[in-house]
Amino acid sequence: MTTTTSRPGRRYRPPAQLGGRGPVGATFRRRLTIVGFLAPALVILGVFVGWPMVSALRLSFTDASGFGQEKWVGLDNYVRVFTDSDIVRSIGNTALYAVLFTPVAIVVALVLALLINSPRLPFRGFFRTTLFLPFIVSLAVAAFAWSYLLDPQIGLLNYWLQALGVRIGNVLQDPVLAMPTVVLVAVWKSFGFYMVIFLAGLQEIPTSLYEAAQLDGATGWKRFTNVTFPMLGNTMAFVGIVALIAALQAFDQIYVLTGGGPYRSTQTIVMEIYSSGFKDLELGFASALSYVLLIATLLLSLVQFLFFGRRAESAS
Repeated sequence: MTTTTSRPGRRYRPPAQLGGRGPVGATFRRRLTIVGFLAPALVILGVFVGWPMVSALRLSFTDASGFGQEKWVGLDNYVRVFTDSDIVRSIGNTALYAVLFTPVAIVVALVLALLINSPRLPFRGFFRTTLFLPFIVSLAVAAFAWSYLLDPQIGLLNYWLQALGVRIGNVLQDPVLAMPTVVLVAVWKSFGFYMVIFLAGLQEIPTSLYEAAQLDGATGWKRFTNVTFPMLGNTMAFVGIVALIAALQAFDQIYVLTGGGPYRSTQTIVMEIYSSGFKDLELGFASALSYVLLIATLLLSLVQFLFFGRRAESAS
């Protein structure tokens, strides 16, 4: 006769938490692990971003030129930023460029995103790819191409407009038309990027909202103003801030198209930083200009964030 003994089942034990079993030791080890993973990125940011920013801030209070002994000049460089007539004009040109570029780029990108997002549009993938292509072209290459297209002697765009009876002349050498022209080139180059962001925002809007609005008898424009536009508040804030920062940092296409001319009508603050730092070797003054641009960018971005953030909160 054989007897069988039943063995008690093993109790389930949850896996140990990362970093140990004790609550204090686990928390410490978890934080140590997080710091360990973040350490390479923090070191890179500190060496290539943090330290240059601190050095530039120190240089902005000196007359550093890269040669010889530096002299402490206090706030003289910052006073010069707002008293030098050429610098003040460059700040005005930068503000004009931002005022023209930011709303135009946002409106063009939003309109095209609404058209491409429509299910009734055929070949949506083809249009999406075609409209995004200018963004992946190098900025300098795009500027060179547009300088040839707008050339009054050999430019194709000028030739086609003349065939239609429209004479625009040399717009890049016209003090009035030069700034709108470089803005249009910048909009053509970048609207595809903003359009893709708006497309992502449109596809996040629940279709039930449109169905409810349609049942209430809302027309297409009413659905846009009461559903689409409020629900795009966060997306609009992101695109607006990114476009504004890009406008305040405009350099490449203006440098290639006009070089800041004619008569400094397209000279921006970033071009002044480049000229002061690398041509005139006024590193202290260029650093002060950089910090003025940084503070202006932060303040304008904060205003945009607060404005669109409140709209998004009221919509939700």
